[in-house]
Amino acid sequence: MINVGIIGGSGYTAGELIRILMFHPNAKLDFVYSTTNAGKPLSVAHHDLLGDIEMNFTDTVNPNVNVIFLCLGHGKSKTFLTENQFASHTKIIDLGNDFRLHKDEVFDGKKFIYGLPELNKTAIKNAQFIANPGCFATAIQLALLPLAEAKLLNSDVHINATTGSTGAGVGLSETSHFSWRNNNMSHYKAFEHQHLGEISESLHQLQDDFTNELLFIPNRGDFPRGIFATLYTTCNESLEDLVAKYEAFYKNQPFVTVTTTAINMKQVVQTNKCIISLMKKGNRILITSVIDNLVKGASGQAIQNMNLMFGLEETTGLHLKPSGF
Repeated sequence: MINVGIIGGSGYTAGELIRILMFHPNAKLDFVYSTTNAGKPLSVAHHDLLGDIEMNFTDTVNPNVNVIFLCLGHGKSKTFLTENQFASHTKIIDLGNDFRLHKDEVFDGKKFIYGLPELNKTAIKNAQFIANPGCFATAIQLALLPLAEAKLLNSDVHINATTGSTGAGVGLSETSHFSWRNNNMSHYKAFEHQHLGEISESLHQLQDDFTNELLFIPNRGDFPRGIFATLYTTCNESLEDLVAKYEAFYKNQPFVTVTTTAINMKQVVQTNKCIISLMKKGNRILITSVIDNLVKGASGQAIQNMNLMFGLEETTGLHLKPSGF
């Protein structure tokens, strides 16, 4: 069994990790660390766990677990790892943004591999430290990577993506209150979202001469979870050829499905799936990509990475079905 520790246990991504790990056949939850909830049952922060798991939060770390998941606020993982040492065999999967970019991938002698399995599966299998991708970044990269591999990204890419309120984290803010968010919509960080850096680096990994712009408008949706992303760019390939390229790229990627039918977000919510739809109008390709921001965009992908790191089938514990109604 893989003994697991979770750091920063009271947030949404930690709650999703617990939900999935409870039924993982090869993993056992050793501790869930939270200084604000130490000694209290997990269900105090994660109400959906009431009656399912008898475990309390702790403010003590077991340094000898097989793997830890860092579910801390962005920028806090480096501080935690500086203050807490783990055994030489312990694997680390960081769900924050501290180590995602090349300039930050080495910290205290540890090299973090960018954990997008559909791009870096071989490296992930041999890694000890993983930087889990961002949620928007996951949806957008999966939409564009086949084009980059085929060297077909030769013009600006226009991206419009809407995320659920859980993407803002469990802490309250003006734009996460129900009275503001319900029946409302807004954009934020237009053209300068923090996930653009990791998206650009991944695209350059497959198409190093890509110099055009990623024009990204992130939106706040009035629903709790999921990402619905639409992207368009110029491409002279036929739809049939593009579909063939996408299907070939994702042939051995169990969580990505390619289609030419219209898709919706409920097809993936509560799962580790990404569905990509392709349409063509003249010389423009429209790509729609849908994921659950907390599962494929965070905790599910982190467990997918854990499976690969420990030599398990990557789908282990992740056979999750959406609810379409």
